[in-house]
Amino acid sequence: MHSIKKIYKQGKGPSSSHTMGPERAARSFLAAHPEADAFRVILYGSLSKTGVGHGTDQVLRETFAPRPADIQFSDEPLPASAHPNTLDLIALQEGEETGRQRVESVGGGDIRLPGQPPAEEEDVYIEHSFAEIADFCKWRYIQSLSDYVELSEGPEIWDFLLRIWQTMKRSIEEGLAASGPLPGGLNVQRKAKYLYEQTPEEDIPALREFQQIAAFAYAVAEQNAGHGTIVTAPTCGACGVVPAVLRYAQVTRNFTDQQICRGLAAAGIIGNLTKTNASISGAECGCQAEIGTACSMAAAALAELYGQNLDQVEYAAEVAMEHHLGLTCDPVCGLVQIPCIERNAVAAMRAMNACNLSYFLTGSRNISYDMVCKAMKETGLSLNRRFRETSEGGLARLYDRRRRR
Repeated sequence: MHSIKKIYKQGKGPSSSHTMGPERAARSFLAAHPEADAFRVILYGSLSKTGVGHGTDQVLRETFAPRPADIQFSDEPLPASAHPNTLDLIALQEGEETGRQRVESVGGGDIRLPGQPPAEEEDVYIEHSFAEIADFCKWRYIQSLSDYVELSEGPEIWDFLLRIWQTMKRSIEEGLAASGPLPGGLNVQRKAKYLYEQTPEEDIPALREFQQIAAFAYAVAEQNAGHGTIVTAPTCGACGVVPAVLRYAQVTRNFTDQQICRGLAAAGIIGNLTKTNASISGAECGCQAEIGTACSMAAAALAELYGQNLDQVEYAAEVAMEHHLGLTCDPVCGLVQIPCIERNAVAAMRAMNACNLSYFLTGSRNISYDMVCKAMKETGLSLNRRFRETSEGGLARLYDRRRRR
């Protein structure tokens, strides 16, 4: 597996697959075709269906500027082997085509070129499953996932994770300070500030816990929807879960930033395993691949912080993913707002519950993380295409039908 640095990417929202990935592809294509005086981009699949709402066309025009870019949204079906997030980049000079490249935006801001071998990149982790990691750790007497990460990545990983955590905290602070409607035309109002500043009539600890965690998750998810700077964890659409859980743990348990980085290290391994063995793309496997993975990452991070053993960390991640199986991706109007923002808050609370459950019941479990990860992929690939980030099914379809009356 590659470095966990590939899981955590800093950038602007609202979508790692629909804005970060296409922007990266466009920059590379632009550098390869300096002779071009104009560009044409053809979007397919999910990029075509939800590209306007996600800002794909906007980011592509900005990347190619000042040269003009003609963005086309195609209904042409893709080959079964193609990723749902596919785009064709075409370079033009005086109206004549001088270059063409097909690119797939595979989630988390990563891209690949179909038909071409992936760029040579040395594996940082030899192990490719949680079972292999657990066996290695037992063999080497490694007690935690964060120690395993340091052994594999080197001590410099902590400086990287500290920078990631600083950006996560900043996105929470900025989100809690912001108010007003989010862009896109749905008139969705920011709720993080309002949620955080409420004073419950009764001082109920469980209610206060929910209020804080939800406010933190809303803050980051709203920053993402507002095109602010966030960290993919593992994607833009699910970026609020991990920072919300870790910030709440830090505020209430006085964990240092360095300790929080150990939680991020454990979370990164879970994200890496899911990306390697299944998918973190909503267009490929539904929202279970995005918010489900984020919930697993957050649950594992919390278990790591609380000093739970490897079996408990794995169980926390497994419980979190298991109870997201089958979750559809149906963003209303193609925007990363409804149900995405609220879903971040719900998943953050579910991560807390998964961690708590793992503390008591690890010894009685029957399902491994590797098994639930495989089940997630099989479930996702079986989902009807309408429920995989096309805005043609579920809430998106019903909302659009109501709006058109």
